[in-house]
Amino acid sequence: MVKIYQAGKAKKSPANQAIQLKIDRLDHQGQGIGYWQGKIVFASGALPGETVDLQLTDTKSKVAKGKVRRVLDASPLRQQAACPHFANCGGCQLQYLSAEAQLELKQQAVDQMICHQTGLKDLPWQPAIRSAGAGYRRRARIGVWFDKQQQRFTVGFRQANDKTISAVAHCLVLSPVLAPVFSVLNQVLPQLKQGSAITHVEVLDADGQAYLIVRHIRALPESDQQLLLQAWPDAFWLGEAQPGEFTAWQADYRPPEYQLAEQKLRLQFEPDDFIQVNPEVNRQMVQQALDWLEPDLTQNILELYSGIGNFSLALAQRTKAVHALEGVATMVRRIEQNAQLNKISNLTAAQADLHLPWPKADWNQPVYDAVLLDPARAGAVGAAEQIAALGPARILYVSCNPVSFAADAKLFLAAGYQLVKLAAMDMFPQTSHLELMALFRRRK
Repeated sequence: MVKIYQAGKAKKSPANQAIQLKIDRLDHQGQGIGYWQGKIVFASGALPGETVDLQLTDTKSKVAKGKVRRVLDASPLRQQAACPHFANCGGCQLQYLSAEAQLELKQQAVDQMICHQTGLKDLPWQPAIRSAGAGYRRRARIGVWFDKQQQRFTVGFRQANDKTISAVAHCLVLSPVLAPVFSVLNQVLPQLKQGSAITHVEVLDADGQAYLIVRHIRALPESDQQLLLQAWPDAFWLGEAQPGEFTAWQADYRPPEYQLAEQKLRLQFEPDDFIQVNPEVNRQMVQQALDWLEPDLTQNILELYSGIGNFSLALAQRTKAVHALEGVATMVRRIEQNAQLNKISNLTAAQADLHLPWPKADWNQPVYDAVLLDPARAGAVGAAEQIAALGPARILYVSCNPVSFAADAKLFLAAGYQLVKLAAMDMFPQTSHLELMALFRRRK
């Protein structure tokens, strides 16, 4: 497995130790890589070809880590960050690059990492799924901090590698539908009787309808709720006194949903259900999965980590049958509800811990033409072997973590599969994250 740098206890304190470092390349997390005194150095905020003045933050016998204080010799790719909050806010990491350069460098770094881990020489890259660099994010958590001494609220996002809330007046990547949230909260919070009870507000753009979920550690009086409602009456407001316990503040509240227009599908969900944060990339991603798998009405498909049915429902429209597996029982109910909402009758679902040995069940049989999996960041540890044992002709892997994808890909290759297509999906422009879609085909 590829060795990933993790901060740990330093052998000696690097405090106030600054070095000059020449940057050779980026790693898959968007950090510059250089070498100093026999150590590999990871430099946050650096670009290939640059010489930087680096403040070391951690140093070990063979590895060090630091943050750029000053760029001494800048890359021609470097540009001024568009967001005035970039220096403090921890939400974005790569605004000093154009969106095109971000995607190119991220893909290059991921290519190197996957080839190193799997032993493949050339990866079958397909055209990337791209995204607008601004206004793409339909969901975010807005931090709220009340300073008791100064009797003042701070509204914004956490700073990088810190719990401190950095004040934000406008977010470059947040959906325009959600843009009023900062002014609304800054205006109303000081007026509330129990404003200090609010720890964060999650905002959601559900196809143009704004939702605000207010997390509070003490009860909010009716008067506080009304002040918030009056400040943004077109939004739906919910209180969250305990994690996962939501109370709608309006009588006409309706659950959030989004549509997949090409497939004419509606997907309803609850405020704490996982959905893809970038609707345009998600739309293209679902369509690409259909194009790559080429399902038809003779095929049976198994989907793992199915969530609310983002892929399952679209696949079911084109296949004989889809069986969806989820580790969370509430998600099984959600996908069944969405199948009923869309009048889809050839989709079945079940709950199973996919990382443990699979139970003897009707669905655990080698009857599938294809398997689609979309795991969390940890990947498909324990599940990948059992997928391969079913022997499907094709495996479509949607990954939000190239590191865990590389480990699972190595297993599929060893089990007799060939990687025939791979595409980057720029789900999170301005950040170091890169998502992947890969198609494996069983060798004959």
